[in-house]
Amino acid sequence: MSAQTVLNYKSETNLGALLKRVHAPEPAVTVDPKSERRIKIWDIAPMFHCSIVGTCLTAAELRQFFVRMREPDAKTASDHALHSRGVRAAGQHDLGGKQLHKTIDGRHEIVIKRFAKAGTPAEIRTLWQQAFEQGAIPGAYWAVLTHPASDRALREDVFGEVHMLSHLVGSANRVDIARLTRLERDLGEQVERAARQETRLQAATQDRSELLRRIATLEAERLQYAAQDCAKNKAAGDPTEATSLLQRLDAEKARAVALAERLQHVEKQLRVAEQRTVIISTQNERFRDEIAALESVFQHEGCETGGPDPVSLDLQGLTLLYVGGRPKLVDQLKTITARHGGALLAHDGGIEDNIALLPGLISQADRAFFPVDCISHLAAGKVKKICRDAGKPFVPLRSASLASFLAALQEAASGRTMQLAD
Repeated sequence: MSAQTVLNYKSETNLGALLKRVHAPEPAVTVDPKSERRIKIWDIAPMFHCSIVGTCLTAAELRQFFVRMREPDAKTASDHALHSRGVRAAGQHDLGGKQLHKTIDGRHEIVIKRFAKAGTPAEIRTLWQQAFEQGAIPGAYWAVLTHPASDRALREDVFGEVHMLSHLVGSANRVDIARLTRLERDLGEQVERAARQETRLQAATQDRSELLRRIATLEAERLQYAAQDCAKNKAAGDPTEATSLLQRLDAEKARAVALAERLQHVEKQLRVAEQRTVIISTQNERFRDEIAALESVFQHEGCETGGPDPVSLDLQGLTLLYVGGRPKLVDQLKTITARHGGALLAHDGGIEDNIALLPGLISQADRAFFPVDCISHLAAGKVKKICRDAGKPFVPLRSASLASFLAALQEAASGRTMQLAD
């Protein structure tokens, strides 16, 4: 055997041993959390920094962090610009990196303490799966990545689940995202119309005040002229002057009648405008609630974009019934309800499900929901009658959309009174 052959053989043998060591799974080592320090953010692999900043801090919290760090444009910079700065700061072992780590620790202190009890990757994975199913992802994600007992495989698995969650949420809710955009545009148009209506109302009020003032002035002038003409006629005894006075008096009366009719018409228009304003204000408020509810869920489910801290929904074991709606959306509604501690029963309003099943379903539910734009009159009337007879609250939803359901769900979670009648 030649020397070159021996050298090649040794090189191949060393390379094979090296590959086995690289791809070999890390041994499961039990770590005492009390004796080991948690991993600092600048010691975490840079591939995780983007998801940490986007998931574990909201845009508002990140902006406040840079305000405290005395960034000159912290209050005016875009969310994306601040996110990029946060990712850069996460990789620096300086004042900014230390303060960022401290800020995220303070944001998720309770979750970190719960994960600190775990001593092996298996225990940490169990806690992560529980948090993932409950939707409490930001704090759990930070606790896993900084836990001293987390191994490489666990961190990569958790990162993959968080990364894929954003794709799943975006795919499942793209229709509602488009609807959210339309709602925001419609809301802007409603606000503009309301402003124009308010301007017209103010102008009508001014016209009415001016008419009343004009009528009072004319009435005073009429009485003054009448008194003067009477005095002249008595002094002169001229019948022609008396006739002229009567004609002027009739003309003033006709003018007063015309002004009164115009005033009545303006008052009628004013009442109609006020009614429209009330309707528009109610619609605007409902749109705001639905947009806020929808944004809350998107921001709660997103992993890389950040956003305001979502509204917490605690349904406290409520059982809800959803009648009618779009079949493709029902499974998503059930998932969201279950994630926040409730259960959702469903009935399609008589398309395939027997209408006779409604009394039994309503008896199991604490509240009933039905979208007024996607349910038959028969099914809607049946739900109302059964709920009234059973003393159960029912909630007519404005539309069969995720936004309308989420807004009603927040009302249920916040304990607002549900209506028993139209």
